[in-house]
Amino acid sequence: MELSWEKAKFQIKKLIPEHSYRMWIEPLALLDYTAAGITLGTPNDYFIKRIKENYLDIFKREFLNLGHSVNIEFQVNGKKDIKGSNIKGSKKAPNQKKSQKKEPANYLIKNEYGGAYPAIAVRQQWKKPEQATLPGLDASFNGGRMLKKGYTFDDFVVGDNSNFAYSASLSLAQGKKNGSGILYLLGKTGLGKSHLSQAVGHHMMANKISNRVYYVTAEDFTNEMIFSLKNHTIERFKEKYRRKCDVLILEDIHFLSGKMATQKELAITLDYLLDADKKIIFSGCELPDEIPKLNDQLKSRLSMGLVTEIEAPDYKTRLRILKKKTHTLGCKVPMMVNEYIAQELCDDVRQLESGLFGVVAKGQIMGRNIDIELAKSVLDNITKNRKRISIDLIKQLVCNEFSISERDIISKSRKRIIVKPRQVAMFLAKKYTDQPIKKIGSSFKKYHATAIYSVNVIEKEIKQKGALFEQINYISKKIEAGKF
Repeated sequence: MELSWEKAKFQIKKLIPEHSYRMWIEPLALLDYTAAGITLGTPNDYFIKRIKENYLDIFKREFLNLGHSVNIEFQVNGKKDIKGSNIKGSKKAPNQKKSQKKEPANYLIKNEYGGAYPAIAVRQQWKKPEQATLPGLDASFNGGRMLKKGYTFDDFVVGDNSNFAYSASLSLAQGKKNGSGILYLLGKTGLGKSHLSQAVGHHMMANKISNRVYYVTAEDFTNEMIFSLKNHTIERFKEKYRRKCDVLILEDIHFLSGKMATQKELAITLDYLLDADKKIIFSGCELPDEIPKLNDQLKSRLSMGLVTEIEAPDYKTRLRILKKKTHTLGCKVPMMVNEYIAQELCDDVRQLESGLFGVVAKGQIMGRNIDIELAKSVLDNITKNRKRISIDLIKQLVCNEFSISERDIISKSRKRIIVKPRQVAMFLAKKYTDQPIKKIGSSFKKYHATAIYSVNVIEKEIKQKGALFEQINYISKKIEAGKF
């Protein structure tokens, strides 16, 4: 079995990138084996999770190719006292004091088995094997978020609405000297900010410009900082972002509103990165000057870069997006159907793609040809509701749900029974209408900054999946179903 294990590793090494092999396969140790299965040792629980998600099928396939049908189990090194005589085929015992520098994954690439394996984004010092980690602690912050496979420059459809943003992003990714090294992508949700920001990371890694790319949201950054403070690892956090990062991609910058400690730390981090000539990409729905409760120190650094806005795509661009997406899906959609979808769904790219997926899915499920009639049946509810949904309608629905009057919701009252429904209404207005945030604020007789703050508060609260989440979900379903 020891020989089979080495052969399996050798074959897997051929299937995945070398850096992925070094990160996830090389650290594994054969701890024990029987006729029915093997036990592999890993550095921590997070490792086990990643291996099971991305490599378990590959392991099983390779063992089958070698004539073995085995059950594979995993165990964190050092969690169980295993005698040396029972560790078969392992080159080093689990308590051997040797630190392992490995590189956590930050984006996924499809493999030939239909799964996905992670490719390297950032360097990270793993803990010594004998220091067992608790599930969900350090490991959860090792590599930020995964870059989406399809979010590359090649897959981005450029139009008049996004030409400047695309060119600026590509220029930054290619390492050209075009200013401070900071890019701020501005635009509404669903227009392609995330696509372009992640495309920068993909390009720099694929072309070996840098493999130390950090992709996180402002919320991730905040949570990681809080975690580090609580666990007395703040110096490691600072070292990670200030000295071990070549490219920082930070999304949803508006989330930092009011988070003064995080803002201060981020401003200092940006100084370190800029002094070292590193690249920084921000994305947000608001200009830095329009984000409330943002300190001047951070605001000045966000504003010193190139700000590029992505707008809603025009008809021709929407049509090209649909053509590219149908090609990606591998299905045939008549031109007239694409034209109909492009004509009807004009708010954002996400809505456009959702409409196309709905049409294709219904055709496949119902065994029907994709034609105008089918497209209309899918899009009618979307377009009908979109045209009917207004801020006033949302006020009415929220007031009914929370048993308050419309006069209350636009009043100056600071009572919680009034403030919370008002915040919910602003959140839903931003989600379901195309009105700018300033307009939403004025509709409730509130300042622009108050509207942004309200949206951020509700976005945070609904993640807790409590009673408020259920109420908002109930209202959302009524809106989406057109049951006004």
